[in-house]
Amino acid sequence: MYGGCLLWKRSKGSGTVKDKPNFNGQKEAEILRKAMKGIGTDEKAIISVMTSCSCAQRQQFMVDYKTMYGKDLISNLKGELKGKLEDVVLALMMDSAQFDAHQLRKAMKGLGTDESVLIEVLCTRTNSEIVAIKAAYKKAFQRDLEKDVVSETSGHFRRLLVSMVQAARDETTNVDMNKAKADAKALYDAGEKKLGTDESTFNAILASRNYAQLRATFEEYSKIGKYSIEQSIKREMSGDLEKGMLTIVECVRNAGKYFASKLYKSMKGLGTDDDTLVRVIVSRCEIDMVEIKQEFKSQYNQTLEKFIEGDCSGDYKKIMLALVT
Repeated sequence: MYGGCLLWKRSKGSGTVKDKPNFNGQKEAEILRKAMKGIGTDEKAIISVMTSCSCAQRQQFMVDYKTMYGKDLISNLKGELKGKLEDVVLALMMDSAQFDAHQLRKAMKGLGTDESVLIEVLCTRTNSEIVAIKAAYKKAFQRDLEKDVVSETSGHFRRLLVSMVQAARDETTNVDMNKAKADAKALYDAGEKKLGTDESTFNAILASRNYAQLRATFEEYSKIGKYSIEQSIKREMSGDLEKGMLTIVECVRNAGKYFASKLYKSMKGLGTDDDTLVRVIVSRCEIDMVEIKQEFKSQYNQTLEKFIEGDCSGDYKKIMLALVT
């Protein structure tokens, strides 16, 4: 299962999906009932309701639907929809913490682990989001998220994810230049300067400092090192640890660019990575999709909409375009 638009907005007004003005939950519930009643399904009406209301409003009309008709909206939608449209609609009907919890469980259960999902979710969310994810994970699966992460990963990569799960990053915007210089030197000494790498120093700094402080640290690092912080991480780390640390650095520098790159990679070449495409669009549509689209255009000289048009079809294409427009 996929996810629901995040309820916490980092920057006002930069999502493509917003609260519907003059929202009336009963009215939306009525439209949905009519779209699913009798023979055939009015997919167009369902797409319109799902993409014109915010996540919080969807939670409201889900209650209104059950109150008015004595039926469960999710069950009705599952019975009427199929394929990728069903996946996206069910994703939109979850709240943000449920979304991330389901994504993480899906990435860890069964044989093998999808480390890229663990990195994307745990290395990019805010403290409050991670606290809510842990609670939703416990509620949905009766399991402890940290314990599952520990059992599914190993080494320094495990330590990085455990650090993220603590949800204890400094989230102020304070910058201490002396500390930035000291941290830059510590990173230089832990990597570029020595033979071998002290991964723990990288972990301690990248996992705990606020974003503004880290930007200052990266700036100081570029003055003393031969390489940028990204180049140093690529030289010193490998595999999932490298990817996790680079994700943190990318989000510190420009989260919109990070997610634009995820979307591009999900659609370029033969075939589409629908899981990633749906996850990123559904999870960012209320937060920073406007910035993601700008970054996409600037990086790849084509609009995100054009890419979706070329990669998706039918009602799946319609709902995805509605979410990013």
